[in-house]
Amino acid sequence: MVSMMGSIGLLGLGLVILVVAFIVYLLIEAIFIYGGAKLAGIENASFGKAFIAALALVILMPIFRAIFHLVFFFIPIVGKLLAMLLTFIVGLWIVKVIFSTSWIKALIATLMAFILAIIVAFILGAILGLSLFALP
Repeated sequence: MVSMMGSIGLLGLGLVILVVAFIVYLLIEAIFIYGGAKLAGIENASFGKAFIAALALVILMPIFRAIFHLVFFFIPIVGKLLAMLLTFIVGLWIVKVIFSTSWIKALIATLMAFILAIIVAFILGAILGLSLFALP
């Protein structure tokens, strides 16, 4: 049987691992956002701004998604699509404000960050020997 101090220690270790994983996740997301901003030609794009954008996106997007889904839940299919579209626009707005750029450049940066993430995932999958063909 695990003692009370042992279980508190495990809980503390779990919280430390959670915080470290969250920070690593933010750093990885910030790398993609920074790359997207550079590819979009956003002036004064920095990794610091990308990190702040990643943090804002991770915190605010679920909140706005929940709000929009609650507001439009009564409209069958169209309500969900509208909630998704508005949530996407909020994400663009966050990128636009943090990087002090236009809507178009925010859209391009967001799309480029998404494409970079897919490319990196594909390359890592190929390097690690993972393949969709290997799935049963």
